[in-house]
Amino acid sequence: PYSSLASEGSLAALLQDGKRVSRAEEGSQVEVILPSTGFYVESGGQVADQGSVLALSEPKWEIQVESIKKPVQGLIVHCGTVAAGSPSEGDPAVAVVDTIRRKDIMRNHTATHLLHASLHEVLGDHARQAGSLVAPDRLRFDFNHPQPMTQEEILTVEARVNQAILSNHPLRITQKPLQEAIDEGATALFGEKYDAVVRTITIGEREAFSYELCGGTHVDETGDIGLFLITYEGSIAAGVRRVEAVTGWGAYQHARERMNILEETNHFLGTSPSELLPKIKSISNALASAEKTITKLQTQQVASEFTLQLNETEEISGVTVLRAMLPEASMDALREMADKFRQQVDSGIAVLASEQEGKPVLIAAVTEDLVKRGMHAGELVNQVAQVVDGGGGGRPTLAQAGGKDSSKISEALDVVPGYIRDNLK
Repeated sequence: PYSSLASEGSLAALLQDGKRVSRAEEGSQVEVILPSTGFYVESGGQVADQGSVLALSEPKWEIQVESIKKPVQGLIVHCGTVAAGSPSEGDPAVAVVDTIRRKDIMRNHTATHLLHASLHEVLGDHARQAGSLVAPDRLRFDFNHPQPMTQEEILTVEARVNQAILSNHPLRITQKPLQEAIDEGATALFGEKYDAVVRTITIGEREAFSYELCGGTHVDETGDIGLFLITYEGSIAAGVRRVEAVTGWGAYQHARERMNILEETNHFLGTSPSELLPKIKSISNALASAEKTITKLQTQQVASEFTLQLNETEEISGVTVLRAMLPEASMDALREMADKFRQQVDSGIAVLASEQEGKPVLIAAVTEDLVKRGMHAGELVNQVAQVVDGGGGGRPTLAQAGGKDSSKISEALDVVPGYIRDNLK
């Protein structure tokens, strides 16, 4: 896959559903074998190439190659769809790799080597590769490191890679005996099986920036990568971190998208980029202050409504009971009102309800003397909540619940008298 992105030769074999056929029709899924190919087979974290197999003679046909596989050593199979015409076994053809996609992959693969070297420099030699993915749209690199990278470390690694790109280091690719490469200090992956003769990638001239064993495809010079941006850093296992990044056109798109968001935000807030963060902090502080004021006013409103409701208690089986709907009261406000009920009523039961974000919330309070007579706030509020398609529970003196159907709150509160009559001793 290193010398040419186009390879000519007659169709050596044509298969459908694992069986050899002499001809395939348009729209069918096929597997094609050619005498030679420039397509890369997925290996070492680098994804396989895509492209086309085209007829070189009349009648014309085209096969879109979507994947490549290597079922046995020395046999490469092109898998895809007949996009046009009807290819036949023996037809003269040319296999053409998707050049734009391949170049994107090459940028990401060379950038992976620069990233590996930069991680060594910034974090230490323990930051060894533990897995990778090299795709046309991004690169993913897993490495050994015991803790999250700091923002400063991430930016330092990113800057180090971009400095290497701007230095436009040439790549030197050679074949040599495995042991010789290891003795020279080439980076090899732990657990990877290598042939006696290996392919080495050296980046840099006088002093190598990176020296690794690798069978992947690469750019000629690091300047071909363009731009490198880290988009993610996180943990995937104990002691193993993951970095994701983009290069080339993907990096431009990522940067442009972020800049568009920044420009739209500046326009919306009427600020310049340098004023944006102070403006957002100011708005955030003002919002937090306003939310505190709103919460205070809502609590005062709820308390006022609750005071009115306290005058409308009822007596059930000799017990003072308050069943009340307090609109727009938060669970904290309901809890505060429940506490207020127990402070003002020596012996009694309160079941308070409200609606938050379209869903019912409930709280039940029982004074200590009634707990001794069989009343239990947790059991009570759970029975009430079942009517609104919910549930809950808690302590004998105080419990809460939630539900799904706010339209049945009134019906749910009607459960309270029955619970008291059935359980009061």
